[in-house]
Amino acid sequence: MHVEKVPDNMQGRLQNCDLTAARRVFDYARDAIGALSGAIDGDFSRAVDTILAIRGRVIVSGMGKSGLIGRKIAATLASTGTPAQFIHPGEASHGDLGAVTRQDALLMLSYRGETAELSDLITYAKRFSVPLIGMASNPDSALLRAADIALLIPKAPEACPNGLAPTTSTTLMLVLGDALAVALMERKSFSADQYRNLHPGGSLGRMLIRVCDLMRTKDLPLVGENTSMPDVLIELQKGTLGCVIVTDSNGGVAGIITHGDIGRNIAPDFLSRRAGEVMTREPKAARPEQLAVEALAQMNERQITQLLVVDPSDAARKPLGILHIHECLRAGLQ
Repeated sequence: MHVEKVPDNMQGRLQNCDLTAARRVFDYARDAIGALSGAIDGDFSRAVDTILAIRGRVIVSGMGKSGLIGRKIAATLASTGTPAQFIHPGEASHGDLGAVTRQDALLMLSYRGETAELSDLITYAKRFSVPLIGMASNPDSALLRAADIALLIPKAPEACPNGLAPTTSTTLMLVLGDALAVALMERKSFSADQYRNLHPGGSLGRMLIRVCDLMRTKDLPLVGENTSMPDVLIELQKGTLGCVIVTDSNGGVAGIITHGDIGRNIAPDFLSRRAGEVMTREPKAARPEQLAVEALAQMNERQITQLLVVDPSDAARKPLGILHIHECLRAGLQ
């Protein structure tokens, strides 16, 4: 396909037009979000209270671009600990109303609040006393008049040159949906561990894996400080961790012996020596609740392949496990 080259002088004018259009979108969005921030009131908290009180899910619905934003809001709620599902209003009128129960709450989006396709969902909510949260810009619209809780969006100009294509309005809906999700997370004290449980296959979930999730705790290679080196070598070859933990008389960590320690200490009298003479004292250790990516960074920085795991609050420093770099790599950490 042949594309004619735009003259340099024309290219500059086109670029200026493009940047002007982009900045108009940003400016409209910024001003509208500022207006929204100043407009939210007790109804927002009532919406949060309503969602927290239900035993079921948040059923989100909307038509067209509002529906697309609704899908994202439902996904965000579900991924942050608030069970949610999107239902298309057209499909709802043809059987999917059966997915809505008295234990649920409805969150319905329509910028002008007069979307005809939402009428069956509104009627169903009223008939079966399903809490209805409406999100629209017209307080006198059919949606907000019917809603138990009205989330009013400021009227703002669309950034479209014709003032028609949903741009600013959908940004406002998206931001308000995110605000609901974050407020619910904070009310529930939704933790990073809970977030990881809902994102086991994603990179964010992997970043939240903790040392205690990956460390080896069974059949740890343990020897005392007075263990002979022949016995140390036997213990070292039993496992696949590439190290032996040397413990003191109280069972706490006295040191560690790795293949590197053995190589550095090879001498004619090597086999007559004791573990306490060969070990590396005060080895670096990880905490069980530490993020595994942090522990991996420690290993990479020190060019080692394993870290002991101890509880920093344990004065005896008894070993809880060993984190090996291979376990981190198998978990997808880099």
